[in-house]
Amino acid sequence: MSKASVRTVSPGLWQICVEFLAQELPEQQFNTWIRPLVVNIAPDLSKATVQVGNRFKLDWVRAQYATRITALLEKVAGQRVPIELILAPREAPVKAEAQVRKFEPVGAAEPAPVSAPEEKPKTVFKSRLNSALTFDTLIEGTANRMGRAAALHVANSLGQLYNPLFIYGGVGLGKTHLMHAIGNKLLADNPAAKVLYIHAEQFVSDVVKAYQRKTFEDFKARYHALDLLLIDDVQFLANKDRTQEEFFNAFEALLAKKSHIVMTSDTYPKGLSDIHERLVSRFDSGLTVAIEPPELEMRVAILIRKADAEGAILPEDVAFFVAKNVRSNVRELEGALRKMLAYSRFNHKDLSIQLARDSLRDLLSIQNRQISVENIQKTVADFYKIKIADMHSKKRPANIVRPRQIAMYLAKELTQKSLPEIGELFGGRDHTTVLYAVRKIVAERKLLSELNQQLHVLEQTLKG
Repeated sequence: MSKASVRTVSPGLWQICVEFLAQELPEQQFNTWIRPLVVNIAPDLSKATVQVGNRFKLDWVRAQYATRITALLEKVAGQRVPIELILAPREAPVKAEAQVRKFEPVGAAEPAPVSAPEEKPKTVFKSRLNSALTFDTLIEGTANRMGRAAALHVANSLGQLYNPLFIYGGVGLGKTHLMHAIGNKLLADNPAAKVLYIHAEQFVSDVVKAYQRKTFEDFKARYHALDLLLIDDVQFLANKDRTQEEFFNAFEALLAKKSHIVMTSDTYPKGLSDIHERLVSRFDSGLTVAIEPPELEMRVAILIRKADAEGAILPEDVAFFVAKNVRSNVRELEGALRKMLAYSRFNHKDLSIQLARDSLRDLLSIQNRQISVENIQKTVADFYKIKIADMHSKKRPANIVRPRQIAMYLAKELTQKSLPEIGELFGGRDHTTVLYAVRKIVAERKLLSELNQQLHVLEQTLKG
């Protein structure tokens, strides 16, 4: 093998491993520990050098991920590729640290490093926004149209209507994209605005540090000075009383100064558990919008747009094939596309339906074997014209109870989930509730031809 050909293969090896890890790990873990890694693979595959940002991260990656990375490299390369973990050159971490310190309020205990003037950002605050996630890069469809309109309004009219904006929905549907789009639009229009995107887990961590170091005044100065706070997955604040207290204080301070708050969650405000009632009341006082799983045409558009961003032309028939087989959320769609593109480049083959079958064999097998409960809830809700949130709610009108029981029945019939697992996915219900629903629909299906026909349509829709 020539040196030139090795250079094209080695990055491909790591890229394929990255795609596997992106599918296996929760997004927060993947973005924190795997995405920042810089990996260089020797031309003869004798070693893979993994650069890690600091000693703490190096120890954590070695303990938590090194074994899996080694196994994936061996699987993809067809031979063992030992890995060596090393610290990345110091220049990059120093610059990053300098920028992070810029986020601290005036009067912070640590002085800025000597090199700070050269790295001086345009704004006082480090926003933590992903500049690639904008309104322009967001594919609009019926699933997210209301959420996009509300988000755009917030970006253009900060501190006015829809404050707070509460966006909820399942994983991988684009809630985080909308938040970043708001922040990026605001900064484009007003570069001096103080914007912060943060995951709820990081907010918890900041409260713990402030508690340990007795620096709550600095903590408050940092958060209360914002023009726009974007906080992801607020359900992670559950059962953390001190954190909820500080979030409530920040919430009140920001609203008082006409700053805006945008939050995301996996459920609607009143569906949150172990969150103080006064916080839930605040969450529900603005505008609450749901993001639904994307419809087929939207999934196709997402695939074609994402492929174009990667410099690839995805034929429409291939996009439809993938979209029909990957139905649950945008993140799975993107993961499937990345696998397909990596497979295409690694094997020097054009994108085609056969290549999609080959590269996504494991994913398609899982999809065919195990339909997701989330997909069932979405399909049944669409069919009976109710909200997905009604599947999780405690509401009991007949027009909601019946579809919910049907969805539970289909979840038992079409997935490998246990009754307790299904109950948990329907708003934390007891397994006896699921069992009652299953038995009821089984009995009525034998007696009611209309119900039997509806179930047949639903089953065919879900099986594709």
